[in-house]
Amino acid sequence: MDILSEITDHKRIEVELQKQAVSPEQLREQVRDLMENSPAPRRSMKRALASSPAGIIAEFKRRSPSKGWIYKTAKADEIPAAYEAAGASAISILTDEKFFGGSLRDIRTARPLVDIPILRKDFIIDEYQLLQAHIAGADAVLLIAACLTQEECADLTAQAHALGLEVLLEIHSPRELAYISKDVDMVGVNNRNLGTFVTDVENSFRIAGQLRQTIAGVRNISDARNVPDAQDSSDTPRNLPLLVSESGISHPETICRLRTAGFRGFLIGETFMKTPQPGDALKGFIQGIEETEAQKSL
Repeated sequence: MDILSEITDHKRIEVELQKQAVSPEQLREQVRDLMENSPAPRRSMKRALASSPAGIIAEFKRRSPSKGWIYKTAKADEIPAAYEAAGASAISILTDEKFFGGSLRDIRTARPLVDIPILRKDFIIDEYQLLQAHIAGADAVLLIAACLTQEECADLTAQAHALGLEVLLEIHSPRELAYISKDVDMVGVNNRNLGTFVTDVENSFRIAGQLRQTIAGVRNISDARNVPDAQDSSDTPRNLPLLVSESGISHPETICRLRTAGFRGFLIGETFMKTPQPGDALKGFIQGIEETEAQKSL
């Protein structure tokens, strides 16, 4: 059994146990109460990335199945706020406990401390988890194509939107391009193989061309110039999913190359979390991007 299958099998058991403790109807009632009596502002992660010169989604992650503990004592009341102060466009928070050492409590802790979008990053397989994300204060959720059928992905996307949540659809290979629909807000290319957890940032470059063609097709765009091409540095048009490169990014120069390939969001975790001060690491990384861009313009 590969790592993704192990995680997904455990997640199904976990969600069923959570439903026994707090029923789906109880969660739906909490959501209705929040929407009617104290609606919280939802921040658009897509717009935040499109309008940012850096486009960094800084990740709060304590451990991973492949690396073990990265930052065991990381505090959700400190690092996300440090990320925002350093220039992050959005924050990704791992909420899986068994494999990543996170929880929904991390989102609830960080939410009142930051004013940028929060992505709930987990292995979402059930509407129940979307209800949890809304209640915790997330602005967007990750849907992983490798964990879902196309029908399940479409249903969860619609359910997320009904809750005011944006969707980052994650793919890893060209065979998952079929999951992309007109309703997806962002499409992420995971440079980490979820079976082996080996990373290769070149995966984003390999898929980029087919990805742009697929997006043009599902949006029924006849003029291919509306799709960001390899030399287009402008922001992604509003009617197209924004492209995100995820994982394995450790050098500012890579961001510049990915932007040239059409990507506008860059999810980075271990590069920052393996340092004593992740916020400072992010600040230095963004400065590196600015310096690289300045050198290119000379």
